[in-house]
Amino acid sequence: MLRGRVLPVVRFRHSCRSSATLPDQAASFEEFRTGEAQPSKQSLLHEGKFYTVASEVKKRLFTHGGFPRLYEKQVKTFAEATLMVRKPALEIMDYIGRTNFNKPPIRYVLYGKDGVGKSLTMAHLLHFGMENGFVIVHVPWVANWLKRPRELVSLNEPEGFHDMPLDAAAWLIHFKTQNQPLLSQSELTVSKEYVWSPRESTPKGATLLELVEHGINRMKFASGTIEALLQELKILSTAGKCRTMVAIDGFNAFLVKKTTLQGLYKKRIPPEKITIVKPFLDIVNQDWQNGVCILTVDKMAVERGTTENELPFNLLGREGFELLDPFVPIHVGDYTEKEYYSCIEYYLNRRWIQNRQDGYDEELKYLSAKNPFKLMQLCSSL
Repeated sequence: MLRGRVLPVVRFRHSCRSSATLPDQAASFEEFRTGEAQPSKQSLLHEGKFYTVASEVKKRLFTHGGFPRLYEKQVKTFAEATLMVRKPALEIMDYIGRTNFNKPPIRYVLYGKDGVGKSLTMAHLLHFGMENGFVIVHVPWVANWLKRPRELVSLNEPEGFHDMPLDAAAWLIHFKTQNQPLLSQSELTVSKEYVWSPRESTPKGATLLELVEHGINRMKFASGTIEALLQELKILSTAGKCRTMVAIDGFNAFLVKKTTLQGLYKKRIPPEKITIVKPFLDIVNQDWQNGVCILTVDKMAVERGTTENELPFNLLGREGFELLDPFVPIHVGDYTEKEYYSCIEYYLNRRWIQNRQDGYDEELKYLSAKNPFKLMQLCSSL
């Protein structure tokens, strides 16, 4: 979903089609919803329909990010979290189901125009990963770190580097929340001792939960904890003790030449000089097994005007493209005709569209061009 951009729009809160063309508000459940709430059991039969994300699933996966801000607002308004079953997610779930996990992880790159639903496709896949017991390594939106960090600390060692301890600790909390049931498993332990200071260390054989909690409680070491955690997950996955799903939204933000952040003498800081970046670039390498990487590339993750093309090569750049090559590109497009009318029916069901004027659906289709975000904006409250 598109983040933070305000477009000039015509509001259609009160515009609807006539009762002659409007499906009954009490239309059958199957018209725009599916009762199949398990992603593993969803198929093309459910394509274009909404399923309800259980409150406990939403709390575990999306408490600290994962839904775009405006979509989260809509979820609160509608008093339920729903996701549409769309072909890109079904395609990746099918591929994962047929993956040989004894090989290095396959990298899937979601791409498409602004507002087509790349982040919500990733949210659907996170639910699939949780359901299938993957340890989830999820970055909700990389640009939040590289454009709006909570804190930026200049380091003396290594020289020229900058740390984001608050963001690193917040990410560890996010990781802990998403993976709480898995982290205390006796087989998920660290392979070596990590010494943080003369008085602090994480002993060999400690659980991943102990490692994570140390980084949360001692924010000074949070970035180092992330690096250790991701290295241990690669080791554990390769040993067959767990499966890991890496999901990074706005991955191309890691690959810009300069961030908008300023260091000494107001020089713009390159991503490789920020401590939190390297572990997430390393985790997408193919030097481990028993995992999968799902990444999105997005024009909104970088400065405006950097590129007008949403294709992976343009957004990743040559170095980023070579880093991920080979990868599987997955295009996320605007709504199909079926998906568009399913969304309209959902808004009607939620009484988000109230009055019924003849031809409103065609007018909304024309104004939104069936773009999910634009449609949500047109139907939003004032």
